[in-house]
Amino acid sequence: MAPRMIETNLTAEDVKVEDTLRPQMLDDYIGQQKAKETLKIYIEAAKKRKDSLDHVLLYGPPGLGKTTLAGIIANEMGVNMKVTSGPAIEKPGEMAAILNNLQEGDVLFVDEIHRLNRQVEEVLYPAMEDYAIDIMIGKGTSARSIRLELPKFTLVGATTRAGLLTAPLRDRFGVIHKLEFYTIEELKQIILHSANVLNVEIEDTGAYELARRSRGTPRLANRILKRVRDFAQVKYDGVITKEVADTALDLLGVDKLGLDHVDQNIILTMIDKFDGGPVGLDTLAAATGEDAGTVEDVYEPYLILNGLLNRTPRGRVVTSAAYRHFGRPLPENT
Repeated sequence: MAPRMIETNLTAEDVKVEDTLRPQMLDDYIGQQKAKETLKIYIEAAKKRKDSLDHVLLYGPPGLGKTTLAGIIANEMGVNMKVTSGPAIEKPGEMAAILNNLQEGDVLFVDEIHRLNRQVEEVLYPAMEDYAIDIMIGKGTSARSIRLELPKFTLVGATTRAGLLTAPLRDRFGVIHKLEFYTIEELKQIILHSANVLNVEIEDTGAYELARRSRGTPRLANRILKRVRDFAQVKYDGVITKEVADTALDLLGVDKLGLDHVDQNIILTMIDKFDGGPVGLDTLAAATGEDAGTVEDVYEPYLILNGLLNRTPRGRVVTSAAYRHFGRPLPENT
C-alpha cells in the first residue's frame, strides 16, 4: 500500500516533531475531557495516599494521544516512564527483566499491548495483581519456582484493537479509557498551539481549515500543519490563511472532509459502477485495485464515521450524504 498523506499511524516524519509538540501535563492537554477529568482525580488520590496509580488501559484509533497521555501520567506522578511495545517482547524472560528493573512507582508503557504473546502475557498477571513474578530455576525434577517481589508500578497499556485483548489481561486494568476522535474546535486549538511552538504564522481561519480536514486526529493535524507551512513559506508570504490552506490541501489531494484519492475512488466507484450499492467487499476491492482487508480496516471506518458509507447484510451501500458531497444526483429510488 502506497504511503498516504492522511495516514494516522506513526511515521518517521512524525517522530521528528511529535516530542516537541507533546504536552507534558494534564492542564496543557487539549481534548479527551472525560479521560482527563477522571485521570486527574485518580492521580491526585494516588499521590495523597503516596501509592502508585492503578493500571491504566487506553484504547482507540491511532494518533489520538495514547502515548502522550502515558507520558503525562508519569509526569503528573513525578516518576520515570519505561517504554516498550507488544511485538518487541518475544520471551517471558524479557518481560521479567523489564519488570525487575523498574523503580518504585515507575510507569511501564506497553504500546500495542494486544500483540503480546500468551506466555509473555502470563508473566504480567501476578506482576499486575501481586507485584511479584514467578521464575523457574533448574530443569526436570530439580526445577523449582522462586517468587521475586517487584516495586509497586503502574502499567499503562495502549491498543488500537481493544477487542483482541484477552479477558484475564483486560480485567486486571483498574482504569480503562476509550479515546474519542477530536472535534474541529479542539483540533484548531492544537494546530494554533503547534504553530506557536514551530514558530509558524497562522490565522484562525487557516487553522480551522486545517482542522476540518484532519480526520479528528491530532497527529494528522500536526503533519498537515507542517506540509502547509512549506507551501506558505515558498509560494506565499509565510502566513497560513484560509486561502493558503485551501490551495495547499487541494494540491495535496485532501478534500473538505479529509478524504484523499483512495477514499474518493472507493465512493465514486460504488456510485458510477454499482449504482451506489449494495456491493460485496471482495467485488469492491477488485474494482478499486485495493486489498479487501485494507479496504475494511483502513479506509472504511472513516467513511462510515462520516456517514458516507454503510455496511448492510447485502454489502456496502453509499449514503445520500456521499452523493451530495461529490455533487452527484441521487438515484431515483432513493
